[in-house]
Amino acid sequence: MPSTRSDTLHAAAVALLTAWAAPDDDQDAVRRRLLDHLAGHEDAMWRSCPDGHLTGSTLVVDATGTRALFTLHPKIGRWLQMGGHCEPGDGDLEATARREAVEESGIDGLVLLPGPVDLDIHSLQCPKGHPNRHLDVRWLAVAPADATARPSDESPDLRWFPLDAPPPDADESTLRLVRLARARAIDWASVT
Repeated sequence: MPSTRSDTLHAAAVALLTAWAAPDDDQDAVRRRLLDHLAGHEDAMWRSCPDGHLTGSTLVVDATGTRALFTLHPKIGRWLQMGGHCEPGDGDLEATARREAVEESGIDGLVLLPGPVDLDIHSLQCPKGHPNRHLDVRWLAVAPADATARPSDESPDLRWFPLDAPPPDADESTLRLVRLARARAIDWASVT
């Protein structure tokens, strides 16, 4: 990856998280941890960072605002929102979240709602068994009314779940995203 692109992506993440108004003290503490990580790691945007890396993810909601699309993660074996690692072509974390959502859902025309809605830090086993952390910046997106999810190599199984009945294996961070989507008092169909 060219260092100028890396510097730009890093700077964009710092600017985003510095400006983000956390909805509560817990989220503000996570925001500060992400900013501390960025301050201490020039490579914080890349999976090669040994202490963890920033990721972008998206909960895709249908145009009625009643269902969310989840992927059965092939390595973790649980239903999760779309998301993943930064790539050199991404200009910022929003671009990462949008790209990953489109790649994993197979849905073109997704509309990300403005600004992140949630931050999460979780540990996992990365390829080759090395423990790592994802410092995840998360958005909500609205799918077009006629959207059809298309499985891919990254997402071989996709399923719409009602927002009031999320996947039974959902962890607290996933349930938090679902609650945030349910709390949005918007006309979901008007977004697309």
